[in-house]
Amino acid sequence: MSEPAHPLPSTGWIEVIVGSMYSGKTEELIRRLRRAQIARQRVEIFKPRLDDRYARDHIVSHSELRIPSRTIRSAREVLRHAHEAQVIGIDEGQFLGPELVPVCEKLARQGKRVIVAGLDQDYKGRPFEPMPQLLAIAEYITKTLAICVVCGAPANRTYRKVKRGGRVVVGGSELYEARCRRCFDLGPRARAPEPGMTVTRRPERLAAASRHARAGRPPGRRRAGGRGAPRSPASATPTPNHGGSARDASKTVPGRGVARGRLRPASGLRA
Repeated sequence: MSEPAHPLPSTGWIEVIVGSMYSGKTEELIRRLRRAQIARQRVEIFKPRLDDRYARDHIVSHSELRIPSRTIRSAREVLRHAHEAQVIGIDEGQFLGPELVPVCEKLARQGKRVIVAGLDQDYKGRPFEPMPQLLAIAEYITKTLAICVVCGAPANRTYRKVKRGGRVVVGGSELYEARCRRCFDLGPRARAPEPGMTVTRRPERLAAASRHARAGRPPGRRRAGGRGAPRSPASATPTPNHGGSARDASKTVPGRGVARGRLRPASGLRA
């Protein structure tokens, strides 16, 4: 992913990385923080105490990437530990409440680079505060996408697989999975398409199938005698010539091909 270019010296800014679970938000946060460390910048990293799924003293991604961090109870604790820091990283920002927004603003005004990663939607698909407010004031925004576990499409929603009350329920793959918009709306009715199954059909074919169903005939067959119906082999058989000469039956008209044979009364009969 592209990384923002450094503005003028002593100018701070805010970067926000948002997406669903399993979309690589924490991996991107760790990548940027490691690059800052390689550049010999002073870095401070924070995570909410609520997130203790993998480790208390490390930020850990679902792919087992990790970096040492400091655990905090509230966003204001960042101000006490960030005096000497040039770069500040915060993971799971949605758990730190609305006070995270003014804290990030204050740090950016002090000339610091602030990087925050978090969920932009909750398990119901609603905006997860305070991330929408951070998106509004951030200079740089990165939206990450996961893969829908049902159909394989790009996923930007987090689906809670079990019924548990409360907006904040910390968990991993036993509770949550990434889904696309369609499979998220279907909920427990979402099913993976079978191998070789055609998911979409052309609109004109759907309309033709509907017309055939109303007419009570299988698709692909034309109505007998209808417009554009193929001529049967019998219609191509020459009309018998009763008493006429072969010359009359094969009479041609210049430029118009073979003329249709004219019937004449048989010899001995009156017309």
